[in-house]
Amino acid sequence: MSAKKHKTRGKFIVIEGIDGAGTTTQAKSLTDWLIWRGERALMTHEPTDGPIGNMLRQILRGRLVAIPSAGPGDAKPVPIDPSATALLFAADRLDHLHHQVIPHLEAGYHVICDRYIISSLAYQSLDVDLRFVRAINEKALRPDLTLFIRVPADVAMARIEASRTQRESFEQLPLQRRIATNYDKIVESYRDGDVVTIDGQEEVSAVTVKVRQAVEPFL
Repeated sequence: MSAKKHKTRGKFIVIEGIDGAGTTTQAKSLTDWLIWRGERALMTHEPTDGPIGNMLRQILRGRLVAIPSAGPGDAKPVPIDPSATALLFAADRLDHLHHQVIPHLEAGYHVICDRYIISSLAYQSLDVDLRFVRAINEKALRPDLTLFIRVPADVAMARIEASRTQRESFEQLPLQRRIATNYDKIVESYRDGDVVTIDGQEEVSAVTVKVRQAVEPFL
């Protein structure tokens, strides 16, 4: 009998939530747990560490701006157009899928992604029409499972203030409240794969247990 290939394609699992929800902590913990179980697993994130992702990080930190055409001495830096930023997120995602996510899934790895399409829908739709954001992400691979770590904006903001010295443009309480509302609406209507909502206000260890319980049936 010939040697068997990997028994199945890996699962694509996304962890979502507003800034301060603990998505990175839970993505790392889940990846470590899967490896401990003897599974192949890869943790990744968006924006990525690739060329487009690095550009996005500079935009979010206000370090990359546009210089409009103007007469000598009149040109002043302005923020990058929100529609252009949304397009960059979509481009970063497709590049991420092509170079990292899909090859690992096909090799039998479970891929755990910290943020994905729902983040774009929740964040970019603050300034860009939601239908446009959906349209430019139509070609992106749908996850097998999305875990939404739900945390109130006030709680998440308190965590950010206690742990971070460098802020991104979205890490302001009024914006966090709007983003949290967007997340709730989008998660409720999301139909591209299974979504499980987890209370992120509980102790980190309790959230970790619920994440594992949600993932186990998919393995």
